[in-house]
Amino acid sequence: MNETIARRLTGYTGVAAAIAFIVEVPLYFLYSGPPPDANVLSRLLIGTIALAFLIAFVVLFRELVRAAAPAYEWVGTAAFAAGLVYATITLVSSSLEAGAVIAAAHPIDPTITVNGTYILYGTIGRLLLAFFLTAVGYVITRANLLPRWTGRTAYILAGANLLFVPSLFFGNTPSHFYAANGWGTTALMGALFSYWMLALGISAHRSATRHTPTAAPALQP
Repeated sequence: MNETIARRLTGYTGVAAAIAFIVEVPLYFLYSGPPPDANVLSRLLIGTIALAFLIAFVVLFRELVRAAAPAYEWVGTAAFAAGLVYATITLVSSSLEAGAVIAAAHPIDPTITVNGTYILYGTIGRLLLAFFLTAVGYVITRANLLPRWTGRTAYILAGANLLFVPSLFFGNTPSHFYAANGWGTTALMGALFSYWMLALGISAHRSATRHTPTAAPALQP
């Protein structure tokens, strides 16, 4: 794939995924008790669309690395794999929540009721996202793929996600910041990732107009 096209498409899909995530997150805070089914299913549908764009983003990001810095293709592949697995387990979590809500005879709060999603959204999701962000940050900073601040902030966000990996030891109350399904573990980390994706997508799209180097930087030890 042409590098300029890869940059533009990476930007488009990153922005689209980010916007969908940004719209989804506030829907979790509209009700203090069990939300109506329409709320839950709407936010899950928006989240599913966001994850579809995220899958497209990781595919295109790998193509961008392959075109612009082939020496770092292995890092692009690592980011692709981590992003794909993260999207997959999040889709599984969404499916479990949607099924429980559809089957229930009365409104339920799936963030509490569907206990199989606790560490999928929490510990497992945070670990996979940290791996993804570390790979993205590494290839951006080492290959000068995008402005360096995008790579540095990826490292910072990866570290923040790692801090929430032990949250599975701290209960299942969503209103608690550091619970397995707490608002810090899930909503806060999701919101930060969304805005980082938005900034990265815009940066990738803008970079399509820059001069494309004739040779990729050499791999450094």
